[in-house]
Amino acid sequence: MKIFSSSLAVTCIGRVGLVASVAVLAACEQRASRLDKASTQPAAAAAAAAPSSSVPGGLKIDRSGSVEQQLARLQDAYDRNAEVLDLLNKELARSKEQQAQQERDMPAPDAMFAVDVADDIKAGQVDGPATAPVTIIKAFDFACPYCQKVSGTMEELVKEYAGKVRVVYANMLVHDVARPAHLASCAAARQGKYMQFKDAFWDKGFGPYASSGGQNASSLGEDNLLAIAKGIGLDADKLKADMASAECKQRIEHDIQELNKFHVSATPTFFINGKFVDGALPKAQFKALIDEQLKQVEKSGVSGADYYNKVVLAKGEKQFRSKTDPKTN
Repeated sequence: MKIFSSSLAVTCIGRVGLVASVAVLAACEQRASRLDKASTQPAAAAAAAAPSSSVPGGLKIDRSGSVEQQLARLQDAYDRNAEVLDLLNKELARSKEQQAQQERDMPAPDAMFAVDVADDIKAGQVDGPATAPVTIIKAFDFACPYCQKVSGTMEELVKEYAGKVRVVYANMLVHDVARPAHLASCAAARQGKYMQFKDAFWDKGFGPYASSGGQNASSLGEDNLLAIAKGIGLDADKLKADMASAECKQRIEHDIQELNKFHVSATPTFFINGKFVDGALPKAQFKALIDEQLKQVEKSGVSGADYYNKVVLAKGEKQFRSKTDPKTN
């Protein structure tokens, strides 16, 4: 899985072979959080300012004797430390390669990615009107804490922008324990209650799982999912049948395949009118990005109802481009 280490956003990264289920939750925050930045800065500053007792206070070169004697001492020191120097050179080379790989993994800042979410919209995995000029795609996993944390923000943005923003929810399965919940959300959408199920699940499905530190996954299982469905007025028998259907299984896989084209490997990941946003942001930063896109839509002269199809999909890039890749016409 790819991690953009220079980003401060919060995401959940897939892990294979976790030692304990609690690690599923603990592993989700792989980088410093922009949501928690204010609380971590003072501690970081204090650590940086603290003196280190492990660093020698003033190493001096012995300059006594002739030039030949000084050179001999330097050669002797080099010979004695050749193994260490070789190790340092290898670590430096490895660090440079890692940095280069990170650059290759970072999306081009000028890219507009044409993520096709037509099937998600048709399935009902959307909040907000079709005429909204700004489309936010949220790639998420139902077992990701920061996906849950930012869920309320997405709904607030749709309400506050009153017809100008819609959020399309794309399944990005990172933790397999969440697969039943994603299937259930597809089944709920087939009964016209995708948003109601999603909100109820975060509270009654993910909530108990998170409270257990990821040790008790029973609230993510079918029995509880059916209970949640009944609680919001869904036909539980139909939901169970649809969860097992080929259509819902294909719905999940289709989302994952589409997101893989754009190197989405962590959740949450967002696309705001095609603009890649890696991880959860504070609400104010989301609003700044939305406002920027509203200006671009107005400047384009294309109606809000047509903008995603005629501009983002028609003119956007059909696959991932990193910041190191040249833009092609």
